[in-house]
Amino acid sequence: MAFKNSVWAKRIAKTVGYFVAIFIIAMLVDWYRSADIETTVPEQSTTLRTLQGDTVDIIERSKEAPVLVYFWATWCPYCTVVSPMVDGIAEDYDVVTVAFSSGADEKVMQIAQQKGYEFATVNDQTGVLARRWGVSVTPTILIIRDGEVQSVTTGLTTSLGMRARLMLAR
Repeated sequence: MAFKNSVWAKRIAKTVGYFVAIFIIAMLVDWYRSADIETTVPEQSTTLRTLQGDTVDIIERSKEAPVLVYFWATWCPYCTVVSPMVDGIAEDYDVVTVAFSSGADEKVMQIAQQKGYEFATVNDQTGVLARRWGVSVTPTILIIRDGEVQSVTTGLTTSLGMRARLMLAR
């Protein structure tokens, strides 16, 4: 019986070790990719117009509560996984999304409607907003509080991870 427990203990330790290694690698990748991200909301990006026709002031909104800013693209395969989670988070938190180099307004709106996304979207056709923010990878998620970037995540992430970052920024 002791042999079986020993084998299971080794398997569990090995699995935990893998998860810790993956977590550390993910943190290092985020750190590397976020090196060019602005730490404050760029001045030219404070007030934006969404495809829905609303004006969004990220700095003002971030004074009341943290704002999740989500850079995504219609052509991004990882965004097809992350976008539905962001859409769900938008029901509980302030979310502004930026469609990065995704084409004309009509195309972005059509894709968002097909997917059932209800989040506010700014169309960054030429990628100028992304460049101002220092974003070069999709998806990129920024948590903004009081006009300052509190957290940066790139690539795949979880709803739980995004919600935890938002709660920590309160």
